[in-house]
Amino acid sequence: MSRGFRNQRSVIFLTVLLCLVFAVSLVAKDQAKIQFVKEKHDFGKTEQGKVLTYAFKFKNVGDAPLTIKNVRTDCGCTAAVVKGKKLAPGKEGEIKITFNTAGYEGHVAKYIYVETNDPTASQKQLTIEAAIDVPPAPRVELDNYQLDLGLILDTEAIETKTRIKNTGELELLVEFAHKDAQFYQGSKLIKSKISVAAGKSTDITIKMPARGRTGLLREYVMIKSNDKRRPTLSLYLSGYSVTTKQLKELFKKYESVLK
Repeated sequence: MSRGFRNQRSVIFLTVLLCLVFAVSLVAKDQAKIQFVKEKHDFGKTEQGKVLTYAFKFKNVGDAPLTIKNVRTDCGCTAAVVKGKKLAPGKEGEIKITFNTAGYEGHVAKYIYVETNDPTASQKQLTIEAAIDVPPAPRVELDNYQLDLGLILDTEAIETKTRIKNTGELELLVEFAHKDAQFYQGSKLIKSKISVAAGKSTDITIKMPARGRTGLLREYVMIKSNDKRRPTLSLYLSGYSVTTKQLKELFKKYESVLK
């Protein structure tokens, strides 16, 4: 291969390389570029129930207008408000985050996703963290949230039991509500709120008058307490009501099975 031909190839290669570098520089010149001051914020230790806020500040360090296309969070407990959805080069904006800590405990991390027209960072992830301390409180629990009453005579009053537990550290105050039912603690009729000490439980008897009709039975007992985490619970009662005649027919039908 002659020296002249090699020189000619080198010139062509350098020309193509320079054209590519020039083209890339032209493309890269007019681009938006988002830059956050910080992409993660730790609130540190905080009490459960507090609403925390923080503003993630950002700047358009590119050469073209920056557009915040969308901001979404990973749960309904976290909200995001954008200030500066469209920014000229050199301008600054912020995304204000609000986090409701109600119902959370221990170390919690939440994520915010930011979509932009920055070709090198079309989606950015922001993170907030907190160590949520749960103060002493009453905690209501039921041994069962659904009670099956089975087969019931239409002339028979309903009677069943449930157990209320206080798994918290403070006194639990509980009251019951149902349009027809009466509630007993032992043999004593409950007329107002009852108290359950921390770490203790109590048995509650539920009595309802006869329904006087047959078919599927569905009843809900509302249980209200001073447990801020779950101030209202529902106890679901189900069964099937039959007449004496229907019951006799059932026994006759399945007499051989019952022997």
